[in-house]
Amino acid sequence: MLSYIHDNNDTVDFREAHDTGKPVSLERLASLGLIYKHFDDQEDVDSFAKERNYKNRDIVNISKDSFPNQQAMLDKLAVFYAEHLHEDEEIRYCLDGEGYFDVRDPFTEEWIRCKLNKGDLLVLPAGIYHRFTLTSSNYIKALRLFKEEPKWQAYNRPEADSNPYRKEYLSQVQAGTV
Repeated sequence: MLSYIHDNNDTVDFREAHDTGKPVSLERLASLGLIYKHFDDQEDVDSFAKERNYKNRDIVNISKDSFPNQQAMLDKLAVFYAEHLHEDEEIRYCLDGEGYFDVRDPFTEEWIRCKLNKGDLLVLPAGIYHRFTLTSSNYIKALRLFKEEPKWQAYNRPEADSNPYRKEYLSQVQAGTV
């Protein structure tokens, strides 16, 4: 996985790299509560899922072929790209293709861009602001893991600033206990 500071240039398609050339270490990501693993086979993913008590899963394919036209794809990506949080962990394992998860550093307010490729698994903690988009290749096949029943409820910023999961996340990050 490649991670770096996002350039915040909104005049360029959000599926482009937006790489400032400022890398972000796995240690910094861990301090924000992210977990990164690289797995070459499904057996290792299954072991990780069992260790973390992930009981459910599904597979998503996001590509040009998933939508009736280009505008429908861009509209859906715009929903994923809106800054939001979830009240559950978000766990993604890239089976094929590639995609970007941007996470908001709560200390600096910088966007950190994480590029997932085949074999990369990323866990985002509940309460962290983030967004997702495809790369310019417009394709990812990902395994989604869930502790309970699959759900995807996004709470957008700034309304989510008062969300109890956001407050708990900030408390844990500030205490260094994420």
